[in-house]
Amino acid sequence: MTEDATQLSLLAPAHPARTASTTHAQVLVFNTQHASPARAYLQAEWISQQPAADLVVLTEASSGPGGAALVEAMGHFGYPHVIAPVAAQGDYRTVLASRSAVLEPVDASVEFLPHRAPAAVATIGGHKVGVVGLYVPSRGPRERRNEDKRDFQEAVAAALNGLSKVFPDMPIVVLGDLNVVEPGHQPHHKVFGRWEYAFYSSFAQAGFTDAFRHLHPAAVEHSWFGRSGQGFRFDHVFTTTAHARLIEACAYDQTPRTASLTDHAAVTLTLSLAARNREHEKDSA
Repeated sequence: MTEDATQLSLLAPAHPARTASTTHAQVLVFNTQHASPARAYLQAEWISQQPAADLVVLTEASSGPGGAALVEAMGHFGYPHVIAPVAAQGDYRTVLASRSAVLEPVDASVEFLPHRAPAAVATIGGHKVGVVGLYVPSRGPRERRNEDKRDFQEAVAAALNGLSKVFPDMPIVVLGDLNVVEPGHQPHHKVFGRWEYAFYSSFAQAGFTDAFRHLHPAAVEHSWFGRSGQGFRFDHVFTTTAHARLIEACAYDQTPRTASLTDHAAVTLTLSLAARNREHEKDSA
């Protein structure tokens, strides 16, 4: 960490800010905006104070000092279990972190830029949950316009159908910054092509449900705003459709964006694992 971040850490609490749930999977998505070490520390501090952040998916994490500081800061604030893939050629990466659930890394079979798609089994109160974090590349520089984005989206879409074998007999959540919006998004953005909308639709085709849309079919919500002030719902949470009944909450929190911790809203998901346990008990009775 930088000297400034190290000095800040001396003032931080040495114990976790919250106790993790044993009955619910509480997941938070947070785009770090390739933060500097000092800002990464402040991000980790904010995340640790959130009730729905037992599992955290950190997108756009840098491969340099800021990313290393982020991993260290998450540990400092009560997230001892971290999966931080090494990114090739200094690319951005996705990081998974957990307050108490041990993260067992697995291969989600995303063949292109796999450091943007780490996956793990999290065991919470005896229940297993599959987690895949995603950070889809932006449209890219003029000389490589859309190449990495299209290739990564195709790799993820190809992997989705096989996730039930990677995570057998458990709820699966796939979440992160997809850099695409849903068909019918309000406002409409002409910049997106059919192939980008097709990527969003590939989740439903593979048996996944948009958790936010499941609870809020007609709500207009955004997680990022362009220079014109128009909003984009870029950050998404999907669960296996077979487990959509377990979704208790899914919401966007604009606080980190308005506080200038990042340029994205955070997204939270709460799944009731206790409800699944009751269903199993009923089936076996």
